Amino acid sequence: VQLQASGGGLVQAGGSLRLSCAASGSIFAIGDMGWYRQAPGKQRDLVATVTSGEMSRYADSIKGRFTISRDSAKKMVYLQMNNLQPEDTAVYFCALDGRRFASGSPWIRYWGQGTLVTVSS
Repeated sequence: VQLQASGGGLVQAGGSLRLSCAASGSIFAIGDMGWYRQAPGKQRDLVATVTSGEMSRYADSIKGRFTISRDSAKKMVYLQMNNLQPEDTAVYFCALDGRRFASGSPWIRYWGQGTLVTVSS
């Protein structure tokens, strides 16, 4: 299973970006999908997740500005980011929890390679 994130770039403060993440490969079931970010010199933190039932959860720092969504049939997850601020500058990683086979296989968290978001003031 491979995840490919895209949509990052350079934007001015107050601007918007939409990140996309496409999963490929054989996977029987997909659970939670989400976005995480890692700023320079800092740990990787949760940004937002969405369950298979489309319940979403957000970090307090981005509530009201970012929206996560998913298209399970296409194995994609999105992150709409509005009113971006310089503190949102980071590498954004997508992830999903998946099972490769119908029975006997564990849930595994798969990670994408990251896409850089830079917000200038």
